Amino acid sequence: MGIANFVNLCLFCCLGGSLCLGAIATATSASVTVTNGNHDPKYKIAMHSADAPFHPEPGQDSIEMTGRDGEKYECFLPNHENKGFKESNQQYSSSLTAVTDKQSRTKTPDELLESLNSQCFLRHEGWWSYEFCYHAKLRQFHIEEKKVVQEFTLGVYDAEATAALHRNSPDVSLQKDPRSKTAAQRYHAHLYRNGTICDLTNEPRETEVRFMCADSDQPSINSIKEVSTCKYALIVQCPKLCSHPLFQEERPSWYTINCNTLSNSDDRAEKEDTDTQLALSADDSQSAQVE
Repeated sequence: MGIANFVNLCLFCCLGGSLCLGAIATATSASVTVTNGNHDPKYKIAMHSADAPFHPEPGQDSIEMTGRDGEKYECFLPNHENKGFKESNQQYSSSLTAVTDKQSRTKTPDELLESLNSQCFLRHEGWWSYEFCYHAKLRQFHIEEKKVVQEFTLGVYDAEATAALHRNSPDVSLQKDPRSKTAAQRYHAHLYRNGTICDLTNEPRETEVRFMCADSDQPSINSIKEVSTCKYALIVQCPKLCSHPLFQEERPSWYTINCNTLSNSDDRAEKEDTDTQLALSADDSQSAQVE
């Protein structure tokens, strides 16, 4: 879906939906946030009343929209969205090899992850539950009647293998984003090996734990996937990593779509007069029927 079509869809949903209109009805200005992916441009829709309208730049494109209650709006699209998106992608692809003074003064990903020491995190996915303990182990288990009836270790933290991994590759790697043909997500990896022997390969289970930046209050397990037989990738969202320059650069650009209310007080007054006249006509009609 193109950017313009996505914006149109967002405006249609917000202006036609009860959530957005409810906010407009109780305030002179309202803001709604809409997104189409973690790493794509994100949009904020700001509603402006007739008393305090948004003043667009010369030549700024606009779309006229109608709300659920018939209220009309003129919504102005950001002029720089395509340019900003292109520039952010260029910065994204080149930043892995760029070393700046700011980066040299910044804590390494492992230093930022030290806050996870002695912490464990749980995730439930259907039949299985997963427990990840930082710098310890990852296990997969099933509980019935408050008892663990099935359990596998998916890997134990391997400090030497992790150090070797980062000697041969950058601290921050890329993984393909399945929602996009071109986008990728950055992560810092740790290796967990020597898990329970796999029946299919006769080899120990192992997991690559991928720590990613996330706009959240607390770290958490985002997902786990078996990438090949008895080999796994665990995604851990960690807000602390967002302070690292390489993770900051991949965060999406924000753009504001400003919508002005087109219906003014005269229109509403005229509508109220019409409604009053219709009500009076109905009363007169009922009175004539009674006589």
